[in-house]
Amino acid sequence: DNGARLETYVIAGEPGGGVIQLNGAAARLVAPGDTVIIISYAMVEEPVPPDYAPTVVFVDAENRITRIARDEIGAVIGEFRERSDVR
Repeated sequence: DNGARLETYVIAGEPGGGVIQLNGAAARLVAPGDTVIIISYAMVEEPVPPDYAPTVVFVDAENRITRIARDEIGAVIGEFRERSDVR
């Protein structure tokens, strides 16, 4: 919600628990209830394999998965902008 960007590590939680918890220094950059966009990066060989497809996972207010989009990133970005105040 505040535009802060950070890099941190991941500790797996209870499957299906819906908890997104920032600890340590990262926790000082957000407040409970903030919307957080989580991005993960991957090393992909060149040329990019033809079956490679980035994935975007949408969740609801309780962090339950509502949609998984693969290989339609342009459409997904447009949809995200329509559903939020991000421009």
